[in-house]
Amino acid sequence: MRLLVVGAGAIGGYFGALLAQAGRDVTFLVRARRAEQLRSDGLRVASLRGDIRLEPQIDVTGAVGATYDAILLAVKAYALEDAMRDLAPAVSATTMIVPFLNGMRHLDRLVERFGEAAVLGGVSMAVTQLDPDGVIRQLGEGAALMYGERAGGMSPRVEALDAELRGAGFDASASPRIIAEMWRKWVMLATVGALTCLMRGTIGDVEAAGGTPTVERIFAECCAVAAASGSPLPADAAAGLLGFLTARRSNGTSSMYRDLIAGNPIEGEHIIGDLVARGAALGVPTPLLEATRTSLRVYSAGLGAR
Repeated sequence: MRLLVVGAGAIGGYFGALLAQAGRDVTFLVRARRAEQLRSDGLRVASLRGDIRLEPQIDVTGAVGATYDAILLAVKAYALEDAMRDLAPAVSATTMIVPFLNGMRHLDRLVERFGEAAVLGGVSMAVTQLDPDGVIRQLGEGAALMYGERAGGMSPRVEALDAELRGAGFDASASPRIIAEMWRKWVMLATVGALTCLMRGTIGDVEAAGGTPTVERIFAECCAVAAASGSPLPADAAAGLLGFLTARRSNGTSSMYRDLIAGNPIEGEHIIGDLVARGAALGVPTPLLEATRTSLRVYSAGLGAR
């Protein structure tokens, strides 16, 4: 398969580098500034499994000259509109677009732009960051991609994609229930994002300050919205997530919190705001998530005023 990775940042660059190192036909679609950096320094990953440096194949936005079998879309949610414009020339009638964005709102926009058939569901799990010098740094153990048909079940094209992505140094799996998996990740992200951004600390900091009851209430709000949307979390999955979210001495944070303390744009509306909106539409009260949304909106407004 010819694979196009849109974005060579923390997620796209990390998984794309592993795929390229494993011999897959991977091209990165990047903007001119990142392209210049990659040509000069290579694509560099500081990984817990061993560092990587390679000379990547690159397409620069505005100059895409071919179509691809699968497009792995790995950008921040607030960059989706620009990314859709940039990747459009790479899409053929049979191209699979596999988004690894947070939340759910991006699916509606992708389907609206490229049609129902083109868009799959996807989940990425990795704790990585892009350093100012262009190095992608893995911050925690474990890395996984999950993907599948949004309607559920398996299909020949997903099986072919699965064969292409497996065996590249990370956990890769096709899911017959990808929407449920996306909801599970969203519930986790929204809870850890709300508790770390609202309380300005790690999971362990919040637990040490007696914040576990508040975390449990935030988690319950997220789970209630998921259930009302048709994707309730299984009891064992919910118990496992809650244990992670209330662990003693955990230094776990969310990428949104790390962006916030660095003074960067955040995905507040995509991770928290959209969850609040869906809850309101379904009659599910979300007072703590609403408070978080307001706090994050104040932060984002301050960024815009700089």
